[in-house]
Amino acid sequence: MKNKKFIHEDFLLYNEYAKDLYIKYAKDQPIIDYHNHLSPKAIAEDHSFENISQVWLAGDHYKWRAMRTLGVDEKFITGDASDKEKFMAWAKTVPFTLRNPLYHWTHLELKRYFGIDELLNEESAERIYEEVNRKLQQPENSCRGLLRKMNVQTLCTTEDPTDTLEYHKQLAESDFDIKVSTAFRPDKAILIDADGYNDYVKLLGEAAGIAINSYEEFKKALRNRIEYFDKNGCKLCDHGLNFISFEDFEEGEIAAIFQKKQKGTELSGLEVEKFKAASLLFLCENYHEFGWVQQFHLGALRNNNKRMLKELGPDTGWDSIGDYGQAENLSAFLDTLDSKDKLTKTILYNLNPADNEIFATMVGNFNDGSVKGKVQFGSGWWFLDQKDGIIKQLNALSNMGMVSCFIGMLTDSRSFLSFPRHEYFRRVLCNLFGEEMEVGELPDDMELVGKIISDISYNNAKEYFNF
Repeated sequence: MKNKKFIHEDFLLYNEYAKDLYIKYAKDQPIIDYHNHLSPKAIAEDHSFENISQVWLAGDHYKWRAMRTLGVDEKFITGDASDKEKFMAWAKTVPFTLRNPLYHWTHLELKRYFGIDELLNEESAERIYEEVNRKLQQPENSCRGLLRKMNVQTLCTTEDPTDTLEYHKQLAESDFDIKVSTAFRPDKAILIDADGYNDYVKLLGEAAGIAINSYEEFKKALRNRIEYFDKNGCKLCDHGLNFISFEDFEEGEIAAIFQKKQKGTELSGLEVEKFKAASLLFLCENYHEFGWVQQFHLGALRNNNKRMLKELGPDTGWDSIGDYGQAENLSAFLDTLDSKDKLTKTILYNLNPADNEIFATMVGNFNDGSVKGKVQFGSGWWFLDQKDGIIKQLNALSNMGMVSCFIGMLTDSRSFLSFPRHEYFRRVLCNLFGEEMEVGELPDDMELVGKIISDISYNNAKEYFNF
């Protein structure tokens, strides 16, 4: 056992049932990665990375947080150190990430993309850096090649309504064998209390070819961009919000609130919440009309460290789990759409594990039999996309709903080396079912259980999104 490689064929699989489930029903399933933040430009241009730091460390705030915790100077994280110096700093950090999912992901990614079995640490860093860099120069390790290696069938990036989608258009006209779609992300249009809101509204108007001077024109601009995205193959939207806003409102109130903001007048908290609720409901009714899937990533407490936010900007590693009240507003919001028969397919992602059962039961309120798994409790997200978080989400969904209808994992990543997270999820999934088969909590029926594994790994997502 001592000579066994860390990432081996039975990794995370602890009995024969789990191993059989993974090998026969999960391992070779294609990947539908229906939410990520990859660069469509890099895919369209089939970009090749000069070194592993560029593809592996740049933008990865998971790694950045670990390095900062260990006391690594910011120079070697987001600063002006060379790419090699940054990699060496990460390599020194890796041994200290034991029991953090980064340790698993790091070695799984090195193994799957580059065939490296050696543990990454200060002693092995130079060898691994040089070996990976040599392999990155090979054509099969360009952006498109890295995606093909992981058996990716479809992926969906995330774009603002003002985006031209020029690279998605290029990809649609190319001979690239992996479908690359987009998700509409209009949060900047909704968050009226954010800095620079009026400047953003101007950009939105320019993208839509509409001078926005009223709330009606604002809605027309959003509708225009929805039509544009739909015309260019978009079938999903995504929202990253702390919680769903919901307040009763009159349309005239919202128009007046919008005008106040345009004039630079400070808004009350109630006015902000009314505007967010009205605008999100308007968008969701449009999503229903176009047959899109809507996604809500809820529960993050963002930009906690204002000093570092000012220095480095957002999405640099200063976010955590929030403890918002989710249930009542979410229920009222979904019910408002459902009462008009305008609730489209919906995925709810939860970041606070204390709310898992709230989300798992909420989806059941609006699964009306019209579509299999119409409203989904989405996979473990951000801080919860690790083994413990995955298991807790699966257990909550199993206990409160129908895990057999679950659409499975996604990367939610900016890295082209993140796709082994699907394998990681599938191994955890198979082991969870396999352990219950072994003790008799599930039947000793490989065909029955295997079908559920295949469905969660791939088939359910394929049917649900119908790309």
